[in-house]
Amino acid sequence: MAETILPGKPYPQGATWDGVGVNFSLYSEGATGVELCLFPGLGTAEAKVIQLRECSGHIWHCYVAGIQPGQLYGYRVHGPYEPERGMRFNPAKISIDPYTKALTGRVDWNAPVFGYELGNPDGDLKRDDQDDSAAVPKGVVVSSFFDWENDRPPLTPLHDSVIYEVHVKGISAAHPDIPEGIRGTYAAMAHPAVVEHLKSLGVTAVELMPVHAFLDDKILLDKSLKNYWGYNSINFFAPEARYSSSGDSGGQIGEFKNMVKQLHRAGMEVILDVVYNHTAEGNHLGPSLSLKNIDNSTYYRLVADQQRYYMDYTGTGNTLNVRHPQVLKLIMDSLRYWVTEMHVDGFRFDLAAALARELHEVDRLSAFFDIINQDPVISQVKLIAEPWDVGEGGYQVGNFPPVWAEWNGRYRDAARRYWKGDEGQLAELGYRLTGSSDLYQRDGRHPTASVNFITAHDGFTLQDLVSYDGKHNEANLEDNRDGTNDNHSWNHGAEGPTEDPAILELRERQKRNLISTLLLSQGIPMICGGDEIGRTQRGNNNAYCQDNELSWFDWNLDDARKAFLEFTRVMIDLRKSHPNLHRRKFFQDRRIDPEAPDREVDGKTEIDIQWLRTDGKEMAQEEWHTGWVRCIGLKLNGQTLDDVNGVGELIRDDTFLILLNPHHEPVRFTLPGPRDGTAWEVLIDTACKTSPASSKPRRLRKTYQLIPRSLAVLREGAL
Repeated sequence: MAETILPGKPYPQGATWDGVGVNFSLYSEGATGVELCLFPGLGTAEAKVIQLRECSGHIWHCYVAGIQPGQLYGYRVHGPYEPERGMRFNPAKISIDPYTKALTGRVDWNAPVFGYELGNPDGDLKRDDQDDSAAVPKGVVVSSFFDWENDRPPLTPLHDSVIYEVHVKGISAAHPDIPEGIRGTYAAMAHPAVVEHLKSLGVTAVELMPVHAFLDDKILLDKSLKNYWGYNSINFFAPEARYSSSGDSGGQIGEFKNMVKQLHRAGMEVILDVVYNHTAEGNHLGPSLSLKNIDNSTYYRLVADQQRYYMDYTGTGNTLNVRHPQVLKLIMDSLRYWVTEMHVDGFRFDLAAALARELHEVDRLSAFFDIINQDPVISQVKLIAEPWDVGEGGYQVGNFPPVWAEWNGRYRDAARRYWKGDEGQLAELGYRLTGSSDLYQRDGRHPTASVNFITAHDGFTLQDLVSYDGKHNEANLEDNRDGTNDNHSWNHGAEGPTEDPAILELRERQKRNLISTLLLSQGIPMICGGDEIGRTQRGNNNAYCQDNELSWFDWNLDDARKAFLEFTRVMIDLRKSHPNLHRRKFFQDRRIDPEAPDREVDGKTEIDIQWLRTDGKEMAQEEWHTGWVRCIGLKLNGQTLDDVNGVGELIRDDTFLILLNPHHEPVRFTLPGPRDGTAWEVLIDTACKTSPASSKPRRLRKTYQLIPRSLAVLREGAL
């Protein structure tokens, strides 16, 4: 090589190509020396080694002229190997640059990728000096150029959003209309077959399960399984190359960008599910691939008086040390990169409570939140928290700062319990249907703080939720011990596949009840990808290791699955067409505030919402907590002020009546009197497979009967 080596600069960190050469920069506070290794290719230990002689504020750096995109590289970091003091430097092990923008190659678990001697009676206390450079993924020098063609983010308001959680590979791996060579990739996500499905469904954003570069766990590979979900990050900048049809030498970046561009053109945002709470390096017995070698005590939370061990708030063996300024910088630089360079529109933070832990407590005013709230880039995109971790006090639904939305686990639980017919659910359901004001209103947030969901990747699919009484995770080879027991009998008369038409229809109706409830609730609805086409995992509620047909979408739709797809489209369209069904602010709800004054709209006294008994009268306060009351009506007035303080946007929309019957017997509702010259028109009845709007409208004035376990939506219209 004819490279010229210059001192370079500490910033930006990572490998930055400027058209002439590359600036390399790596943070390590405890290192005594750092070597840059330039590799001619994968699978080789041969490398050109460059000693980094410049160190500015713990950042080691140099500039190498003459290097071009495509160059492979890694680091050897020298320093003490003293696990009892939290130091695990091992220059025999190649370290992946935390800031690399692309990774090539896979970990060879049969090679010496552990920093300590395996099988030694002292465990991890004795350093292993075998070289592993041929067995570790390498960073790739890349060019940032991409023709975005005037790409613009859709900027969909939160209250107009409908989120679709989806796995990049799962949606297209078995799609017959997508060329076989690109199935399961970013290119397939950008293919018209996928884009048109999502666009016709009506979703406004795709929430992609993890696309940061991640590893397959050795324990899974030994069982001939894989880490399918991807919650095992090894780098926070590089897009996972297994989803690239363009190879892993940098082409994955352009392919990802093109996917974003195509989704934006179709009016859909891209939200990333990001895992900044831990890495794939595991606990003290895990591999040494990146941060462990580079500066273990900087990047990881260690047990204060036993620094050999890691604090584990994530259930994965380690927790990132977000208290340290460099770790905060790493996360923030990653977030900005994905927004500014990759054009994504928001993030869902996995186990976000772990990021909020300053000491042991979850602190809503932690440095992590402070730095995000003041950032001019990150504070402007959609921020969604999974508001829990596995540590003590980790369940923090309702406790995140105002700029954040949250996965609302209480919504999921209330909706499921109600439609199973559990007693005593009315008060809880009332709050969840109306945006969970009990959780979010006190600190000035709006219904859009609540991301409502019935199902998600972690748990049963919607089809399995109504088809199985318990988990069936035998394919995970853990004797069905993994996963949560988050389901109970739905009293449908059979479990799993059946040919009984009555049971099949009941299951389909319960699916219609649940998806209707989700899309009629205030807040942000999130649909689990594939639920709209009846995707089943055959009762597996923890398919994290099932990279096969068990997890992939089956696009061979029978009549029932086609009907449910059409029903879901109708419900999404109904929601999006009516501001009364996705308000920006909370209702003036007399159930929540019995002393709330009436308001005048156009000279008439109006209230936002009325809760009705089956006899058409308003619910009394004491009735909300009586277990025997299950069926309820919800009237949404069409001309109200969309503001909790009575000053705001005037909603001029239809008046709706939502009737819910989770009981096993039919129920006849007495309808509230419509205004003069109007009648109630039936828009939706989950007793029907599709919307009755396709036939002649049914107009009612007095009563309406719901069959067992069904829901109806009525609209006030002219006679």
